[in-house]
Amino acid sequence: MLVAVKTLHSLIFFVLQSAIGYLVYTGLKGQTNRRTAIVSAVVGGECFIYAANRFRCPLTGLAENLGARRGSVTDIFLPRWLAANIARIYGPLFAVGLYLHARNLARRG
Repeated sequence: MLVAVKTLHSLIFFVLQSAIGYLVYTGLKGQTNRRTAIVSAVVGGECFIYAANRFRCPLTGLAENLGARRGSVTDIFLPRWLAANIARIYGPLFAVGLYLHARNLARRG
């Protein structure tokens, strides 16, 4: 079960980080559409869950409850400096992506 939780945790992590990159890229390209709204909602939902859990991923706690010494997945495959700064890096990138899409929508209006 622990392997399944860590695998799911890693998959979600990669999907969310890719989604944030997608938002910035499409925002810069002026490609604001329904897909970017859905991606924004998914990432925003994850941010809400993360914040509601006192800025700790719920799957981290689940992995630790299943016996993992550390439930975090970021330190497994990322350099230490990056793993320690995930929220400080991707939070502002998400904000930039949202800003770019808001700007695109304002230009249309």
